[in-house]
Amino acid sequence: MNQIAGINVGFVLPHWAYWGGLMIIPIILIIWSYSLEKKQKKAGAGSTEPPLPSNGFTKVADWICEHSGQIVAFWTILAVVCYTYEVIARYVFNKPTIWAQEAAYLIFGMQYVIAGAYTYKWKAHVAVDILYNKLPVRGRRGMDIFCSLFSMVFAVTLIGTCYGFFRKSLAMREITVETWQIQYYPVKGLMMVGGILILLAIFSKLYKDIKVFNQLGRES
Repeated sequence: MNQIAGINVGFVLPHWAYWGGLMIIPIILIIWSYSLEKKQKKAGAGSTEPPLPSNGFTKVADWICEHSGQIVAFWTILAVVCYTYEVIARYVFNKPTIWAQEAAYLIFGMQYVIAGAYTYKWKAHVAVDILYNKLPVRGRRGMDIFCSLFSMVFAVTLIGTCYGFFRKSLAMREITVETWQIQYYPVKGLMMVGGILILLAIFSKLYKDIKVFNQLGRES
């Protein structure tokens, strides 16, 4: 009862396989999804919305934020696989793992921070827009500029705080306290990376909002 097709269900996932899978598998899935998207676009019409102002920096920043969000989005699939394997091993074969729950837990923690830039780029964060919706178009852009300045304070604070955590964790080669004992410093390092990505998204959006704000002012 402790084996599936000759494979021991109670095996321990190697650390290198965990970190490698988090990077390689999402890239493969992104390439596959893009190939499917191209086939679907051949029969559809393009977007009619006017492009937002951009420059070399905003294009690079948007590309990084877009693809980093896509990578961690596919981590959800890996987390579901981990939990599914744990449930089968525990309740069907009475052989609970020592890594599946922690693997999924770390995935969701890293995903939460890294996906912040992608969410910011698409204006998908929760917002209280009672006043915002009553403003004219130019007023909304002005409010976006004002809010971006406060978002910068949050992003810079996040980067500085996580850098301190990461430096201490790396110096002691910190590992988790659970039985799996996987490296913990990459998690804290990715928290710092998430803050940097959010800051990139803020700068990109701020540039576009300022350009549109000035353009609307000239038109009026």
